[in-house]
Amino acid sequence: MKKIAIFLTISTFVFADVNGKDVFETYCWGCHHQTAVAFGPPFEQIASKRDANQIRAMITDPKTVSKVFGYKRNAMPAFKLKEDELQAITRYILSYKPKDTNQTKVK
Repeated sequence: MKKIAIFLTISTFVFADVNGKDVFETYCWGCHHQTAVAFGPPFEQIASKRDANQIRAMITDPKTVSKVFGYKRNAMPAFKLKEDELQAITRYILSYKPKDTNQTKVK
């Protein structure tokens, strides 16, 4: 019985879904906001310009990625997030991608 309880506790911890909003509030809130300009660009703007791989790269290696994007300077620090945190924050940022209201239906 004790082994089952330990397994359930460990599996709950290992498979717990990380919330992107929690990651945002922990690491990003000081410089970014979801839809308003702060020190850094809003997630809405980031999501409209970048794909998941670019977002992940900017979080983990902003110095290099900034150069690739042609920015003259970068104030963002590199974050060493766990894989589940990185996935969660990437999904969260992309959830702010504006819906394309100008799309026309093809008949």
